[in-house]
Amino acid sequence: MIRSLLKLAAILVAGILIYNYFFGTDTEKENSRKVFGQVRDVVVSVGNLVKTEKQKFDAGKYDVALEKLGGVYKAVRSQAQHLDASFIKRLDELEQRKLSLQQQLDTIDQNEPAAATPAPSGKKSLKADPKAEKAKLQKAADQQRRKEQLQRELDELLKDSDELLKHAQDQ
Repeated sequence: MIRSLLKLAAILVAGILIYNYFFGTDTEKENSRKVFGQVRDVVVSVGNLVKTEKQKFDAGKYDVALEKLGGVYKAVRSQAQHLDASFIKRLDELEQRKLSLQQQLDTIDQNEPAAATPAPSGKKSLKADPKAEKAKLQKAADQQRRKEQLQRELDELLKDSDELLKHAQDQ
């Protein structure tokens, strides 16, 4: 319901801005131009953010963190002989989460090159297929949302691992 209200509000605001841009008074037209300019700036900024995150992802931003976690888990497991069974069980759970994140990242890595390669075409077309372009944009947006979700999961895993290590040091 809230989503529907937000969509309706966005459509209403866009309609008012478009109406004012074409049919409003001089001040309303100027305000609409300012808003459209600011929206353009936001879109450009978001595009730059997506490019930066993609570069970080391609550079192995997530892989380094997961490798470090794997090393920490091995070191803790080798020293965990004197700790209780609940600690080892919790360590196993964290390792499973790490493996799951690694598999999801590998899946994204495998899917990205396929999405990035252009489809071969025998003829140059004057107009790009709007549905294909929309599908590419949607897929890129989905990939970016998935990367952001994985980053949040990785941050949570790091936090949980830190808590486990602090608990181990206290004992």
